[in-house]
Amino acid sequence: MSSSRDGRSRDPRGASAAPRSGGPAPRARPSRPRGGDPGRRPRAAAPPRAPRSGPPPRRPGGGGPRPPQRRPFKRGNPRRRLHIAGILMTVVLMVFAGRLIQIQAIDASQYAAAAEDMRLTTIDIPTTRGDITDSSGNPLAISVEARTVFVDPVAVRDAERGKVIDELTERLGLDRAEVAEKVDAEPSRYQVVAEKVAPAKWDDIEALGLSGIGALTDYKRVYPDETGAADLVGFTGADGHGLEGLEAVMDDTLAGKPGKQQVETGASGVQIPMAGGLSQEPEPGKDVRLTLDRDIQWHAGQALAERAEELDAEGGSAIVMRPNGEVLAMADYPTYDQSEYADSEPGDRLNGAVAEAFEPGSTNKVITLAGALEEGLTTPESVYTVPYSVQIHDRTFSDDHFHKTQQLTLNGILAQSSNVGTIKVGQQLGAQRLYDYLRDFGFGSPTGLDLPGENAGILAHPDDWWGTQLPSISFGQGLSVNAAQMASVYATIANDGVRVEPTLVAGTVGEDGGLNAAEDAPGKRVISKDTAHELSRMLEAVTGEHGTAESAQIPNYRVAGKTGTANRVDPETGTYNGGHTAMFVGFAPADDPELVVQVVLHNPKNQYYGGEAAAPVFTDIMSFALKSEKIPPTGTEPPNIRLFGGG
Repeated sequence: MSSSRDGRSRDPRGASAAPRSGGPAPRARPSRPRGGDPGRRPRAAAPPRAPRSGPPPRRPGGGGPRPPQRRPFKRGNPRRRLHIAGILMTVVLMVFAGRLIQIQAIDASQYAAAAEDMRLTTIDIPTTRGDITDSSGNPLAISVEARTVFVDPVAVRDAERGKVIDELTERLGLDRAEVAEKVDAEPSRYQVVAEKVAPAKWDDIEALGLSGIGALTDYKRVYPDETGAADLVGFTGADGHGLEGLEAVMDDTLAGKPGKQQVETGASGVQIPMAGGLSQEPEPGKDVRLTLDRDIQWHAGQALAERAEELDAEGGSAIVMRPNGEVLAMADYPTYDQSEYADSEPGDRLNGAVAEAFEPGSTNKVITLAGALEEGLTTPESVYTVPYSVQIHDRTFSDDHFHKTQQLTLNGILAQSSNVGTIKVGQQLGAQRLYDYLRDFGFGSPTGLDLPGENAGILAHPDDWWGTQLPSISFGQGLSVNAAQMASVYATIANDGVRVEPTLVAGTVGEDGGLNAAEDAPGKRVISKDTAHELSRMLEAVTGEHGTAESAQIPNYRVAGKTGTANRVDPETGTYNGGHTAMFVGFAPADDPELVVQVVLHNPKNQYYGGEAAAPVFTDIMSFALKSEKIPPTGTEPPNIRLFGGG
């Protein structure tokens, strides 16, 4: 062992090289001379180690630093990993395969149906709306075939784009910018360009052979010009359903049932027409045949309008009716063009024959006299002392024209239209019985025509009448009616005292063209046949020499009728300052009634008495209707009716 310079022994193993107890002592390695072995190649010096951060690790037992040792890596078994991965992949593939079998085999039909439902939509196919015709089948409202023109923007070829826009704009009278916007609406496949296009016009467009343009069949409602029935028939809206008049009342019958068709819905949500199949055929609506006569309807409208404009009346109505309640004409003024209904005012579309209520005035006197005759309280020849005026409670009632106190028969009271004389008869009849007859003749109740906007009028119960209402109501003041109600009163007298509700619908037309007649309205006897005949004779005297309506006479025909002039109530003040209502209603031939005509003019100027303002219109319409219905002239002379009593 070599010695260090300080005399200590040096062991190259260090302190930790001491022999373990019980172990053999290691052999000492001879030291090499400092100068090296001259016969051997010198060893290159090792590069210096980088200094470690922190203190070097120490060996257990307090020895010197020990070099770090790497933990040996032991590779796993690759076969085991591949086996596990294979099992997992097999399970996943089995799940996918099972799901695929379920979709493509087990539930294939259900998924196919669901996919189809997502692509296909069911839409309505327009159907033909039934026609409205007169009693002879002449059209008052018809449906004609039309086209809905559309463009498929995807199918329009680039080279034809400009021409497509130009042709659609010019031929359909459209705005070019709007057409261009629809032609350029790709990816949409369906853009409606115009609706209700005439088939001939579409044929011209189709003949151009332009790409991307198509059409669907539709129907357009058409109203023949100047039927005079606009306020009665009404019109349909853009969806083809009735909005007013008979079009609205009979909509369920006229409309039919649309068909069903499946159309494909594209990715953009736009429906592509004709992509699916027809699933339900359209069911056409039924034609409705009315009791109207087209020629009489037209003439009534013309005669009414001319007189209303001549007298600057606010409005008016004219009704032609058979004694059994069948309405041959129902004209109104003012009126409108059904094809341009959007340009009209609501008042112009009002069917005043049922919607306008007014005081009946002297036309109501026939009911007071009918009740007294039916109750046996008087006779046509009974004589009454009739002064010009009479005081009842705090009110004075008078006739229209001043006259000295006179003796009038019941015939004369009606012919002269005496208010005072009628009051005397009303007092005989009494409030309750007068009310009952008014109700039996149809006042205070709907007519049964079932037309939109009908005003049933006002008739108070006798328990609510005050001191002067009995005399007022006796001659037609203090209650209100519509024109159809009053026409029905005179139709009842012409029908031998049996009242039948007015009717407009004759029936519906089946697929075979045959008429399925509407049920007959039940009749109700209001007065006896004898009373009805007595009233007919008395009403005939109204158009005679001493009556109030000589202008209502028709050559070669006996005419029975009654004038009426009523004050109109001002709705703002509630007083009789609203002008007058002029009326005339009657029937002919008087000895065998066939037709009833009612004329009403609301607030005519200059002439407002019924005999002056309304009777000429009655004569015009009745004369035309008698000829149109080929009713032969009367073969007998009017009876000689005594109007005045005394010597």
